[in-house]
Amino acid sequence: MAYSGLTDFIKRLEKENELHVVDTFVDTELEITEITDRVVKSDGRALLFTNNGTKFPVLINAYGSDKRMLLALGRSSYDDAGKEIESLFNSLVGGGRSVFDKLKLLPDIFGMASYFPSFSKGKGKCQEVIETEPDLNTLPILKCWQYDGGRFITLPMVHTIHPLTGSANVGMYRMQVIDKKTTAMHWHLHKTGANHYEAWKKENKLMPVSVALGGDPVYAYSATAPLPENINEYILSGFLRKKRVKLVKCITNDLYVPEDADIVLEGYVDPTEDLFMEGPFGDHTGFYSLSDLYPKFHIKCITYRKDAVYPATIVGVPPQEDAWLGKATERIFLSPIKMAIQPEIVDFHLPPAGVAHNLLIVKINKSYSGQGMKIVSSLFGTGQMMFTKCVIVVDGNVDIRNYDELTRHIFDNTSICNDIMFLKGPLDVLDHASDTYSFGGKVGIDATIKLKEEILEPQKTYLQAEQSFNSAIDKIVSDGFAVNANTDAMQKGIPLVIFSVNSAATDAIKKLISQLKNDAITASLGLVIAVDSAIDTNDFYTVVWHTLGNTDPLRDHKFIEENTLFIDGTTKIFRQEGFARRWPNVVCAADDTIKAIDNKWNSLKIGGFLPSPSLKLKLLKYYGNDEIILKK
Repeated sequence: MAYSGLTDFIKRLEKENELHVVDTFVDTELEITEITDRVVKSDGRALLFTNNGTKFPVLINAYGSDKRMLLALGRSSYDDAGKEIESLFNSLVGGGRSVFDKLKLLPDIFGMASYFPSFSKGKGKCQEVIETEPDLNTLPILKCWQYDGGRFITLPMVHTIHPLTGSANVGMYRMQVIDKKTTAMHWHLHKTGANHYEAWKKENKLMPVSVALGGDPVYAYSATAPLPENINEYILSGFLRKKRVKLVKCITNDLYVPEDADIVLEGYVDPTEDLFMEGPFGDHTGFYSLSDLYPKFHIKCITYRKDAVYPATIVGVPPQEDAWLGKATERIFLSPIKMAIQPEIVDFHLPPAGVAHNLLIVKINKSYSGQGMKIVSSLFGTGQMMFTKCVIVVDGNVDIRNYDELTRHIFDNTSICNDIMFLKGPLDVLDHASDTYSFGGKVGIDATIKLKEEILEPQKTYLQAEQSFNSAIDKIVSDGFAVNANTDAMQKGIPLVIFSVNSAATDAIKKLISQLKNDAITASLGLVIAVDSAIDTNDFYTVVWHTLGNTDPLRDHKFIEENTLFIDGTTKIFRQEGFARRWPNVVCAADDTIKAIDNKWNSLKIGGFLPSPSLKLKLLKYYGNDEIILKK
């Protein structure tokens, strides 16, 4: 189904009882974020804030459930699009066809072409109002978190072209407001927008940029999708909505934007201009991304619909709204990925606790020895998967979204000493745990069921934890080498213990490891995870998120014995030897913001009171409210 703008989508959300309208005044600075954070983490509805100090309502959490994500895509299930793509790929790449068979493929080819965007030089709905004296203060741009460097546009579709090839790109890069006519443009060095910027820099010319907000909600999804470079994002949009996207020429440059967009910012980036120190920003990793230098975007014109709605999203400690965007990508792109990369791939999953790039689970059809490690190697060099920190490959009947079942399968089929591979490679620039910027350690685990050629030695059988094991663990805690220990997994037959430690104590990790070198412990234990003392070791989701975010596998994975692995998931900034880079704080709301929303809650009429997730998260903050948030 195609929508003609956010107002049209909002009507559908209302019809499906998937929207709550908030008419009470809510401040765009911190308050909308705090309300949304509570609603997202309680699986609540989309929110429309109509009273925010501007004439534009704010729509947020529009993608924050399976139902709303599918409504945005115009689909009844995630697999619909994947099956269509798979069928099309099979038609186009399948061999051994006669001339007659190939002629029968023409409707498929022409059908795909019908989803290509159309271009018009006439004006669109997005240009019903044209402001040539732009002022970003007229828009309800959010300041999301306490230590953010300012207000950020969080759901922009940034349109650029290459100066020589003319190839167009639509990317989603956050934009920090600098003044009423200027923002920063946060495109990472690996992104297409940054590549276009470098090309314009070589040409020594101003780079035209236009930013669309809103329109059919499928546009924003397409801007986040892992498409190959030079593939127009609006082809994917047209395919998903079953209707080509109509693009119109901008007023002040030659770029084209969706005719039904709600708001458009037109302008340029000057590649010769000094860069701007952008950030910090409470990011999707759950930590503040570090301040860094990025180009300035100068706005010459703002256009919008008369019924324009301002779209926004928040990120922070997962799960947030982007978890459902990621889930859609899993299902829609499974078929293209397995066809283009490895046909034996059956399924893949990016757990929300892995914040998109820290953990990838891959399920394959295995038919020969070494196939699991082959998949690990190929994925670490493929597209955006090159940023992945940990890849685990499984096979068989395991459900990779049932985490108890998955964990048991991994331990049953992994030899700690033989089936784990470490390497170095590119990392997402937001990764803060590596010793060097955007480059560090990775780990691949072959947890497939082993064939006889792969069994180098008998698989270790972990002994059931006896009294001697429990006594040894208790002694580690009572002697002060750890704050506490969670052995619940052992009761399920999973050889895992989670320790919380005082990471600021001198040589805390070294002392803990030395105590773990005990036959009574290693005979029963396959994996030990150490986290900061503030972490609730009973909250496995937080343990996984925090550990993945705070580790470099090459540095922080240590072997206690041949078949017992220790992962140091603690904060590295407090180590005796220090840390080479700045270390970010955990993202959470300020106490006064929490209190303000507590007092305002009943007037919002959202439903029963929801406590702030930050009440628990603030225990994980490394620095207090009166201190700097980044140290070195």
